[in-house]
Amino acid sequence: MNLPNVVPMVIVSFPDALRTRVGNHRSVTVAGHTVREIIDALDRDFPGLRFNLCYETGELRPYVNIFLERENIRYLQGLDTPVSAGVTLHVLQSVAGGE
Repeated sequence: MNLPNVVPMVIVSFPDALRTRVGNHRSVTVAGHTVREIIDALDRDFPGLRFNLCYETGELRPYVNIFLERENIRYLQGLDTPVSAGVTLHVLQSVAGGE
């Protein structure tokens, strides 16, 4: 249960490609009510990280996928997807391949 004045603490895990941007940590803990607020908090803690995740317009870059536990936020409410205390957001880059 989230209390209105309490900002949920969320774990954010990162792929190898972004770990140098977050002090070589596999995951970090930040506070926010929505994925957008989490990205804002990450950018405050790790200046410039937002550029790796979002366009200047604020929209998520197409090669970046963020999962709330096992659900891609693109199929939820996008960056406005609410988060609860203790959940994990997984930041993943898209993988493309071919022959």
